[in-house]
Amino acid sequence: MIAIIAAYLESELFREIADEFLGIGMKEARTIQIGLCEDSTPIRIRQDACGHSAPLNDQKSDVRPQLCKSMLVSIQPVPVSKHLIAFCLALLTLFCPSFVFCDYAPKLMGSPSACAADESESDDSEDSEEKSADDKATSKSKSKAKTDSKTGSNSKKDSSKEKDKDDKDKKDKDDEPNLSVTEHTITIGGKPVKYKATAGFVVLKDFSDKKRKEDDKEKDKKDKKKDPRPTAKMFFIAYTREDAGSSAKRPVTFSFNGGPGSASVWLHMGGLGPRRAKLTDRGEALPPPYKLEDNNYAWIDESDLVFIDPVSTGFSRSEPDEDPKNFHGYREDIESVAEFIRLYITKNQRWASPKFIVGESYGTTRAAGLSDYLQRRYGIYLNGIVLVSAVLNFATLDFSPGNDSPYALYLPTYAATAWYHKRLSPELQSKPLLEVLRQAEEFASKEYVLSLFEGDRLSGERKNAIAEKVAYFSGLPASYVKQLDTRIPDDLFFTHLLMDRNRQIGRYDSRFTGLRYKPGRDDMEFDPSGEAVTGTFTATLNDYVRRELKFESELPYETIANVWPWSYRNATNKYLNVAEDLFKAMTRNPYLKVWLCCGYYDLATPYFAAKYTIDQMGLDPSIRKNVKITYYDSGHMLYIYKPALIQFKQDFSDFVKDALVPESSAVPSAEP
Repeated sequence: MIAIIAAYLESELFREIADEFLGIGMKEARTIQIGLCEDSTPIRIRQDACGHSAPLNDQKSDVRPQLCKSMLVSIQPVPVSKHLIAFCLALLTLFCPSFVFCDYAPKLMGSPSACAADESESDDSEDSEEKSADDKATSKSKSKAKTDSKTGSNSKKDSSKEKDKDDKDKKDKDDEPNLSVTEHTITIGGKPVKYKATAGFVVLKDFSDKKRKEDDKEKDKKDKKKDPRPTAKMFFIAYTREDAGSSAKRPVTFSFNGGPGSASVWLHMGGLGPRRAKLTDRGEALPPPYKLEDNNYAWIDESDLVFIDPVSTGFSRSEPDEDPKNFHGYREDIESVAEFIRLYITKNQRWASPKFIVGESYGTTRAAGLSDYLQRRYGIYLNGIVLVSAVLNFATLDFSPGNDSPYALYLPTYAATAWYHKRLSPELQSKPLLEVLRQAEEFASKEYVLSLFEGDRLSGERKNAIAEKVAYFSGLPASYVKQLDTRIPDDLFFTHLLMDRNRQIGRYDSRFTGLRYKPGRDDMEFDPSGEAVTGTFTATLNDYVRRELKFESELPYETIANVWPWSYRNATNKYLNVAEDLFKAMTRNPYLKVWLCCGYYDLATPYFAAKYTIDQMGLDPSIRKNVKITYYDSGHMLYIYKPALIQFKQDFSDFVKDALVPESSAVPSAEP
């Protein structure tokens, strides 16, 4: 029992009652009596200092003679210890929760003072008796007081509703964490651009209440108007241009990276945002301490930018009582990011703005899924999607028995990598990169893929010829390729291309090389291209968000978070293929433009695999032209290479202009 009372003393209900009860002055001795009518209806009676009794609130006056049971509770305020009063009140409300004290707990009655009308009536009557001996005047005074009381009751109900609404608006505002807003200027294209940076959280809420805990079910039945339950806080950094007119006409671009488990720091601090981690022109990290620089090729002059960190990445976190696994999955991730986008455009009045999405790596998987989900769930139709280093069909990346397509789709990137590190034969090495790639693509898509299809039916002579050709384009010894049955998995290519130099090449960007822990081994110990930028981007983001954007948090900024196991429950026993989602979105929205950006040296999501996936989508010829592919002399994070960064900026400007279709170009879908 003591434990129950102790828990109740800590509850929100008791605090509300106690605050009101203990906050009232005790100038008048007054008794609140609570009893039951003959029909067991609760009745609350106020007795003033003169001994007059009257029913409280809206209760009918004729119930007073029906009181047949003595008063169950009688509270008479006296100058005693507040602690004692609090304890007594706790016992009362714990065992009699249906009894409401209108004088002492007006909040629970839905009105600032539900008893004011009755007090007014009594006080007016007493004053009238003292000031006038005329019975007729007294009668008129009482009659007028009753009329005023009834009118005041309706007024108080309206006031109560307004107060409830104000309280709810205030609560909603209090639930939203404060945002940090700063103003800046940058020069792009030789012209100053003024912009506002906003850093903070958007609170995701469960409006359906499907995930409430079992111990809250009974409470929910009684409280039908319970506020939606917060589930997560998603961190974002937004840049909005201040000198470009109405935001309703200005594009807004939502950007995120992939992983899954990656924060948006890479696109943000490498290519799109107004401030950039300083690197060499080739994209290599400079010696620490790391520095920031203005990004004169930022996209803020063309579009407002919103960088999103999915739940568990960056500063984004699920609520303490919410399992983060509820956000760690293909479908769950799309739903939470889509909800963020809906909330952002709602809170910032951007529903009428042209809308773009930029995703990188697994972020392209998310973007393709979003294109369909946003349309179906919220009616949000996008103008354009930018897929940087795309993976839409996971079958193109998985080197597993029975799945031969990756061997052919990776070969052109093997050739580009071998050409860059000068491992090709003199004849092929002397050719320009684009010519090398043209020949590699031709071989991979015809002769090589047919040989893989034949499998063991391939003759020994034919197998030798294919092995020689694969070695010719990959830079590996023909004898080793033949030993591998002409199939070169990516992990062996990483370690064997430069094994004679005790070096391994990068997966994200095969231009990069790194030392070996144990030279001569097959396994890749770390990714040199990842190590080249991780320290720089992490340090500059953490400094930038606090020093320049004035956002404070003691949370670690998770550039790469551990979100495994990642749920692919919608793709059980098959490869995830979101090209189908993109196909549906483009078919329903013929104005949607899609732009793929691929790096020749990307061995995480090879460019030829992305091209193959698009070619297999089965788009109608009328919308096939809405897809554009651009290639860069860079890797997975194509923008870290300075020439690619410059080209990337110009290509985006062209894409936005193409995606903003004029009204005169409306599709004649209702034409007879």
